Amino acid sequence: MRVSARLFAVCLSLLSLPALAAQVDDLYQVRESVTSQQPEERSAALGRALETLMLRLTGDAKAVQSAGLEGVRKDPQQLVSQYVYEGDSLVVDFDPLTTENKLRQAGVPIWGANRPLILTWWLNNSEGSSNLIGDGQEAATPLRQAAQHRGLPLRLPLADLEEQLVATPENLGASQPDALQPASERYAADALLAVNAREQDGQWQADWRLWLGDAREQGSAQGADQQALADSVLLAVSQRLAPRFLVKPGAAGAMTLEVQGADLSRYAELGRLLDPFGARLLRVSGDLLVWQVNASAEQLRAQLGLAGLREVPVEAAPLDATGELQATPAQAPANLMRFSW
Repeated sequence: MRVSARLFAVCLSLLSLPALAAQVDDLYQVRESVTSQQPEERSAALGRALETLMLRLTGDAKAVQSAGLEGVRKDPQQLVSQYVYEGDSLVVDFDPLTTENKLRQAGVPIWGANRPLILTWWLNNSEGSSNLIGDGQEAATPLRQAAQHRGLPLRLPLADLEEQLVATPENLGASQPDALQPASERYAADALLAVNAREQDGQWQADWRLWLGDAREQGSAQGADQQALADSVLLAVSQRLAPRFLVKPGAAGAMTLEVQGADLSRYAELGRLLDPFGARLLRVSGDLLVWQVNASAEQLRAQLGLAGLREVPVEAAPLDATGELQATPAQAPANLMRFSW
């Protein structure tokens, strides 16, 4: 009753939070092209669907070859809850619980469904003209399909006149997103992806840059058409991001997590972010939440960074029951981490 009463009380001062860290609802649904509904074609498509899912969950193309997954490779249907044909595609729904249990038993690290929301500035250059792909445009369809295929939450700008003036090849290719940042703030995303794509000799090529907090990634990609290029870019982005958020079986331990500055909305957000770590709420005191989690320090830093939390040094004076700093610092336990909004 005490915890419930506290949570009910803080809801009186509830303010909406930015839409950071998106839940990928269709993470375990994979769509693969087929040429027929024959059993041999279906078996091949199920194998490809399994490989696609493993890439989504691990960011590692070799994960599906793990020795502990040999049985699954031979018979992917043991992870499938249902499949249906839609046009020239086989849509496969994998069972999340069964899949995650198999991966854990095989010792394969897993990237959960809470993932960075990526604002994507994508500029297409073709036949002497440039076009910034905006939300609602027909040209956005290949990007959205590729994002779904690779398990990434994607957000596109409106591509209004002001944004088109900002999204130049020079700004998208800059080493820092200084020019893009002011126009990006209203979209409340976790990561910023800038893609400068161009058509040349019937092929599409792109240079891309990704910023997530203080981290920066970049690369190049190519494809036979815009769909293939979008898939190539977002696959590369997924593989760069995954190592930051993987939950590695056996690599974590019991930790105490203190989070200052919470309200009811933030409590719900934290619950989603900490779910992969078997989080258990120990105490609520004012706007202080105390959790027990099974994680490593690196995993917590990456995951809580999605909610805009900043780490507070453990050496600082500990918090008392009212959430205020104690006048006399005490010895902090070795397994304690502190964060604050």
